[in-house]
Amino acid sequence: MQIATRFVDARRTATALTDYPGTPPVHLSDAYAVQDAAISMSASAIIGWKVGRINPPIGAVDRLAGPIFDSVRAASSHQPIAMPVFAGGFAAAEAEFLLQIGTTPDPAKRRYSVAEATALIDAVHVGIEIASSPFGGINDHGAGVTISDFGNNNGLVIGPAIDGWRRSNLLDWPVELMINDTLIGAGIAATMLDGPFGAARFLFELMAERGIALTAGQWISSGAVTGVHPVAVGDQVVARFDSRLTVACTIKAEG
Repeated sequence: MQIATRFVDARRTATALTDYPGTPPVHLSDAYAVQDAAISMSASAIIGWKVGRINPPIGAVDRLAGPIFDSVRAASSHQPIAMPVFAGGFAAAEAEFLLQIGTTPDPAKRRYSVAEATALIDAVHVGIEIASSPFGGINDHGAGVTISDFGNNNGLVIGPAIDGWRRSNLLDWPVELMINDTLIGAGIAATMLDGPFGAARFLFELMAERGIALTAGQWISSGAVTGVHPVAVGDQVVARFDSRLTVACTIKAEG
């Protein structure tokens, strides 16, 4: 498939795309078909999935998903790790709750409640998703375009674990994201549809529909709490959760 090939090649060579490489998918099923083709061309193992919001929804669908091929754990909040983005393309950072799957979902189960989805999670961390694509206009042409290039994901910074997360009201935690010591965004997960565990519910249902197996140990990047914040090479990004837990990274050029 031409679109998948062009995106995979552009990512491998860190080459910016000034135009979308083909006819943009109209239907979500067509967009996921492009994503599936691109996944089949990628050598790296999938270690997780990002979930993002579709706003406004398409029919009853208000979220999208894309694979995460590699993860980098931040050693400490005082030693931010360098994360790559596509120079000349799209680049952003997002403060997110990261859920780790503890029990493999039943591939035959097509519907979940939020409680059922939460029961399959065994750890929650704070983190930063790096959203980046060789195509600078990836977020300007609808969800189908975003889905077609791995959901606009280019890595994950896994920060500290949240102890006692089942007893914590994560939905009300204040979350802040700073770029170069300037507060860029603030928010709470309660404003994110049905929250981080609702993102897990969505992903479990979508993967069952797509026939893609999820496994214990994989991550779910559950959605931007404070928004999608553009970054540039050289920027320093810090995400702070409940004024206690911090995760950080710097931005470098891919390739």
